[in-house]
Amino acid sequence: MKRDSLRYYQCIKCGSSNLEIRTFDQRTENTEIQTGSIACLQCQTSYAITKGVPRFVGDDNYASSFGYQWTLHSKTQLDKYTGLSISRDRLWEVSRWPNNMSHELILEAGSGAGRFTEILAETGGTILSFDFSNAVDANYLNNGQHRNVHLFQGDIFRIPLPQKAFDKVLCLGVLQHTPDPEHAFKCLAQMVRPGGELVMDVYAKTVAAMLQWKYLLRPITVHVPPKVMYKVIAVVVPLLIPLARNLRRLAGNIGARLVPIVEYSHLGFHQSINREWAVLDTFDMYSPAHDHPQSFSAVSRWFKEAGFSEFEVRRGPNGFVGKGRAPSQ
Repeated sequence: MKRDSLRYYQCIKCGSSNLEIRTFDQRTENTEIQTGSIACLQCQTSYAITKGVPRFVGDDNYASSFGYQWTLHSKTQLDKYTGLSISRDRLWEVSRWPNNMSHELILEAGSGAGRFTEILAETGGTILSFDFSNAVDANYLNNGQHRNVHLFQGDIFRIPLPQKAFDKVLCLGVLQHTPDPEHAFKCLAQMVRPGGELVMDVYAKTVAAMLQWKYLLRPITVHVPPKVMYKVIAVVVPLLIPLARNLRRLAGNIGARLVPIVEYSHLGFHQSINREWAVLDTFDMYSPAHDHPQSFSAVSRWFKEAGFSEFEVRRGPNGFVGKGRAPSQ
């Protein structure tokens, strides 16, 4: 944790910003704290700092499967690892934000291992990024070295930051995996400053989407321990990749959906990286405790009820993309 990160946080119990770092490892560099705690001087609540990350939640939560997958695949989706621009292209396609956002305060909700944090860090903005699971540890290893990136483990329903403070708020690939996507959206909307922007996406609730293998098999797979599920997927997926690839060549996306896995050879991945992505994303389909796709009308209603004066909901690479601007007043 960077020492200057403290000025951004507030106590999730009483809302006070009167915080201090009470303990830390004396061997740590002056600007970076690996082990210690943050204490609220008003209500005396204490939050641990471990592995360089302040913790405003515990590790035992509904997102534990994500922590497991990002520990195993900490670099799989990073552009600097794949040598492609998949994460970069997706971020700019859905957000339509400028590449230079210096002097802007940006909140990223649900960072995972930091595939988008990596890109945001290059904009020059000040990035506060969090994840509910210990996937934030992978993000710290990947992006914690950036001076403009501040990472913490936190709950989207109880964000330890002041409301209406952020110029940009980003949440990609996350809302459908929360217990209440609409409530999660409202919590993010409260973080946007007047005139600021919120960009999110969520799985689309359509007839075609609901006929995917994952919704047929999830009633079974969600009850399988993540470690067991991962072992099964790690064996089965490589065996089915050739079939999925050939079906895609014959019948496009429809053909690829005939097998209960995903694979991305059509994106130009090296064979080994394609196998990693296939295992990771197939596990991502079947293991999360929550998977709640949303309709176009529901997402539009969220923005309207949150009071966004300008918003757009459209089809995106991962379902429905929503972008809105909070009223200036």
